[in-house]
Amino acid sequence: MTEHSMGAASGDGGKLLLRLTVGLLLIFHGYAKMTGNFGFIETVVGKAGLPHFVAYLVFLGEVVGPVLVILGLWTRIGGILIAINMLFAIFLVHTQDVLKLGMGGGWALEPSAFFLLTGLAVALLGAGRYSVGGSAGRWN
Repeated sequence: MTEHSMGAASGDGGKLLLRLTVGLLLIFHGYAKMTGNFGFIETVVGKAGLPHFVAYLVFLGEVVGPVLVILGLWTRIGGILIAINMLFAIFLVHTQDVLKLGMGGGWALEPSAFFLLTGLAVALLGAGRYSVGGSAGRWN
């Protein structure tokens, strides 16, 4: 294995680790909403004056996006869905946390910021070769 191919393999391995981390951690949030925590989303969307159907878009960002990212299929689109979902979460639910520290001393927006930024990183980096879609293709 040449130095160049080892670098490519570690880069692809890093992309896989990033995809699995953000995808698996976020899909639990989507699962929680699918199994009983969806009323909260409907309430928040209603209070913001948004149309009711907007509440269902959370499933794009917390189920569809993570599945695409985990599989490495249309990975960049999945990362964008995750990032957009987190922007909505921040603006609809967490604006009061922007300048606060959490109980453990970290930034109160830390989980939301993590998902937003890792979603963007996946969208920028793509899937890599360890993926269903492979490294070829504009959206992988």
